[in-house]
Amino acid sequence: MRLGVNVDHVATLRQARLGKEPDPVFAALVCEQAGADSIVAHLREDRRHIQDKDVHRLKVSIKTKFNLEMSVSDDIVKIACRVKPHQATLVPEKRRELTTEGGLDVAGNLDRIKRVVGILRRYDIGVSLFIDPETKQIDAAHKAGVDRIELHTGKYAGARSKKQQAVFLQDIRESAYFGREQGMRVFAGHGLDYINVAGIARIAEIEELNIGYSIVCRAITAGLETAVREMKELITR
Repeated sequence: MRLGVNVDHVATLRQARLGKEPDPVFAALVCEQAGADSIVAHLREDRRHIQDKDVHRLKVSIKTKFNLEMSVSDDIVKIACRVKPHQATLVPEKRRELTTEGGLDVAGNLDRIKRVVGILRRYDIGVSLFIDPETKQIDAAHKAGVDRIELHTGKYAGARSKKQQAVFLQDIRESAYFGREQGMRVFAGHGLDYINVAGIARIAEIEELNIGYSIVCRAITAGLETAVREMKELITR
C-alpha cells in the first residue's frame, strides 16, 4: 500500500507568522526520503495554508507523484492546468470550515464536475474525486469519467464508539470493493492517525492512503522523518 503525505499543515504553521519557515517543500523532500510515495497539497481558494508559489515549487522539486487537492473553481482549475500536477483530486470546499467536512457531491453536480475532469485530462492530469463511501457517488464518479476515487474516511476516524466505527468501516470496505468492480483505482483518507489507520490499511481494494495532519502532529515531538517512517510501516504491515 502506498502512502501520500499531505504537507498543508506545515504551511499552516508558516502562515501563522507569515514567515518563510517551516517550508512545506523542504518538508515534502524529507517525507520522500522517509518513504512517502506521493506528496499532497490543497490549494484552497482562501489560501489559508498552501500558496501558489508552493504549488509551483512542489511540482519541480519532488521526485515522486504530486497530488494537488483542489476545488472546481475556475481560477484554481487554471492554476492546475499551468502547473500540471501528476494528479488533481477534486474536493468540496467551504470558506468557514476548519477542514474538509465531507466528500464531493458528484451526483448532485455531475455536469460541472464532468466538465472540469475533461479540462484537466486534456492537460494530461490524472483526476481523482474525493467522495463519501456511497454507491451513488461512486456511480456518479464513473459517469464523470474518472478512473480513480478517494474515499472520505472522516466518519470512521471520528466515530465515538467501536460499534459505530465498525459500521463506518464496513461502509468503506463495501465501497472500496464496489469501486474496484467499476474498474476504478481506490484511495482513502481524512482523519487517519496512528491508532485508527490499521483498519483501513487492511482493505485489500484500497491501494493508497493520503494522510497529513496526524503525521505533522507526530513530527512535532518525534521528528518528521520518524513520523513518516512509522506511518509507512503501519500501513505496509
